[in-house]
Amino acid sequence: MKSRKLALYGLLTALAMILSYVEALIPFSFAVPGIKIGLANTVTVFALYKLTPQKALSISLVRVTLTAVLFGSAYSFMYSLAGALLSFISMLALKKSGRFSETGVSVAGGVSHNLGQILVAMAVFDTPGLIYYFPALCVSGTAAGVVIGAAAGIIAKRVKI
Repeated sequence: MKSRKLALYGLLTALAMILSYVEALIPFSFAVPGIKIGLANTVTVFALYKLTPQKALSISLVRVTLTAVLFGSAYSFMYSLAGALLSFISMLALKKSGRFSETGVSVAGGVSHNLGQILVAMAVFDTPGLIYYFPALCVSGTAAGVVIGAAAGIIAKRVKI
């Protein structure tokens, strides 16, 4: 049974990595840097609802680490890690409250992911003015969160683990 669970965690991590890579191939030409769909968050939201919080966090952190090692840099790792941790904490809190659907949880994750990344950018570049990007990132995080949360909710209801 342990090998089956390990295979599941590996499969979910690989799927999240593939979604991250696919997203990197999609050219976004928005005025605000950093706007993304957050496809890999589909796996995190799914795992949050189907696995334990510890396993969902592990999958997210392994995905962030491996994606940065394979396709990114130290900077991309810092941004991704900050976003993933803040996103996960907010999603877990809202899920535990029982007041939010997968979509609401995902929206909070998208917005808080952007907040984590903007805070790192402000620290790295010593530029507090970057916070002015946050309202635009809130809008994009909300829109992406709705789409990702709806998809993750449908998948979670249909997939039996």
